Amino acid sequence: MTGTGSALSHLRVLDLSRILAGPWATQMLGDLGADIIKVERSRTGDDTRGWGPPFVDDMTGDADADAAARSAYFCSVNRNKRSLAIDITSPEGAAILRRLAAESDVLVENFKVGGLEKYGLDYESLRAVNPKLVYCSITGFGQDGPDAHRAGYDFMIQGMGGLMSVTGEADGMPMKIGVALVDVLTGTNAATAILAAVMHAARTGTGQHIDMSLFDVSVASLANQALNYMVSGTAPGRLGNAHPNIVPYQAFATADGHIILAVGNNSQFRKFCDIAALDGFADDPDYATNKARVTNRTALLPHVETAMASHTTGWWLDQLADAGVPAGPINNIDSALAEPQAVHRGLPASIPDDLNGSIPTVASPLRLSQTPVRADLPPPRLGAHSREVLAEILALDGAELDRLAKTGVIASV
Repeated sequence: MTGTGSALSHLRVLDLSRILAGPWATQMLGDLGADIIKVERSRTGDDTRGWGPPFVDDMTGDADADAAARSAYFCSVNRNKRSLAIDITSPEGAAILRRLAAESDVLVENFKVGGLEKYGLDYESLRAVNPKLVYCSITGFGQDGPDAHRAGYDFMIQGMGGLMSVTGEADGMPMKIGVALVDVLTGTNAATAILAAVMHAARTGTGQHIDMSLFDVSVASLANQALNYMVSGTAPGRLGNAHPNIVPYQAFATADGHIILAVGNNSQFRKFCDIAALDGFADDPDYATNKARVTNRTALLPHVETAMASHTTGWWLDQLADAGVPAGPINNIDSALAEPQAVHRGLPASIPDDLNGSIPTVASPLRLSQTPVRADLPPPRLGAHSREVLAEILALDGAELDRLAKTGVIASV
């Protein structure tokens, strides 16, 4: 069920995850060609199916039909997957999952710590039937430690993990990032770890358990801000749109709007000063180096602000681009998707869909010259592939599938 020219067309992934972090990881693997079997609750599916409006499918008011529907949120992380709707809380459903795990390369789940053990779907149980299985668990705080059994969601982890302390205006409230970025980063890190473990399993014949934590990823993603504290002993605070280690590197008001100026080195600063008519600033010892500019940020920025306010955003973008000084507009999402570069790179895209004709998507940013990513399976309706998956992988016949559907073990549309 995968593109033969895709990098991961040889991999089968059982995706028991919900919401964002796990589905983001498996969508990345699916884009690269892996066969992703999205395992969902037989009547309600992934929670995000109902996280709208907006919805791709018409909502009818019928509970069963609407449970199978697809919100925009759900569609953002579930392309290139097949949906298997199954009741894993039933002994027969759990047994089917164990059989599927024996025929799979990877399993991804984001249940609470120990939550799958009672169904015999934990790592130790499945390792017994498939020693090569790569089993990735994604939780709020990891498999051990004092907070291991706490639920964790992106927003609270952004706060607890320190990101909000450095996001927002200096005199305002700590702010969350406008996208659930910890979930996205956790999914991306999980995909990287899965691929490393798959390579190890191919070489040694031994799988392993991957323990991914939103909290770990949030703290690790503090990057230079964490090291600024660990080296200096002073916890960094909020600087609005300014950068803690580079000046001038922030948003500025222009004569008709705003612009981002991103001066990354001393040569760029000199070019900027020439355009801004800041005569002598590039040679002034107080501003000639980035170290000096960071130290004297408070004295320098008013001069930059006055210069930036003297011309329009368009004027600055043209002048700075010609001089090779990094700068850009602050777009709304509609403007970002309409940028000529975004259109040229095919970022606004769509996937053919039997029900709606097509479903919009933002294309994968991965560009591989020999094994390009794919986007040929639309986000699935709940249980759309239940019969197909079980017939293909476990060779269940029509009569057996009818029985499983009648007894509520599986559901299909």
